[in-house]
Amino acid sequence: MGFNNEDNAFIEWYPRGYGVGFKVRRRLFETQTDYQRLEIYETEGFGKLLVLDGTVQLVEVGEESYHEPLVHTVMLAHPNPRRILVIGGGDGGALREVLRHKTVEKATMVEIDDGVVEASYLYLDIAKDLLDRLIKGEEPRGKLIIGDGVKYLRETEERFDVIIVDSTDPVGPAKLLFSEEFFRDAYEKLNDRGLYITQAGSVYLFTNELMDAYRTMKNVFDRVYYFSFPVIGYASPWGFLVGVKGDIDFTKVDLERAKELDLYYYDPGRHETLFQMPRYIRKLLEEGD
Repeated sequence: MGFNNEDNAFIEWYPRGYGVGFKVRRRLFETQTDYQRLEIYETEGFGKLLVLDGTVQLVEVGEESYHEPLVHTVMLAHPNPRRILVIGGGDGGALREVLRHKTVEKATMVEIDDGVVEASYLYLDIAKDLLDRLIKGEEPRGKLIIGDGVKYLRETEERFDVIIVDSTDPVGPAKLLFSEEFFRDAYEKLNDRGLYITQAGSVYLFTNELMDAYRTMKNVFDRVYYFSFPVIGYASPWGFLVGVKGDIDFTKVDLERAKELDLYYYDPGRHETLFQMPRYIRKLLEEGD
């Protein structure tokens, strides 16, 4: 997987020979951080491309197709999301969307790799102004912590209304973010009425990992929901898992608050369409209940 200089293309190869690729003009930046190999490319039609350890994280044109369903589904389902935790998300896109909600009093982003934050600030037009304020400590409702999200969640005394995990795929180093111990820490740190969301990989290509995470979350949360969304740059449909603490109904969202957001990809007025899924996935989920 990776950059093919001869074809001027970047291709991410998934299991069984399936690939997602972009035509690129040039590689703008490459480094080995303390945690991963980081690359940034200039694509022909989608702006700049962020790659970590050979896997596509986002492209500037269409990044909202990931950040909007990751953030606004849970923010609009929660009756009063005031204190928010984002684990990962060093590009700033998830926190940017969180802060669009007027109810938010404090939002904390914990990113393990400061190299991602720095490169996103220098090269990407995703949340440059927000990252600048976070780095300088000048964002009144937001806070950036460079650290291990697993350790932070285990040790913090804070409680949150919504926890958003914007991590790499549920394989390899990110495996801890899909462990039962981590889910239990998240459940404990949610307020009595709280929502937890994580991206959960390609529905078709990481089906086993998706089901494993779903079953593990079922051991911890009061209710667990699965939904999928087509994401530009990913092997769509892309899976998301939501854990509920308390009596929140994730199948319903606040349409009045949604009107203030003017979203581009996720349509709160058609929230129910998120739960459409391939028949075999539905059967696997039912078997896990």
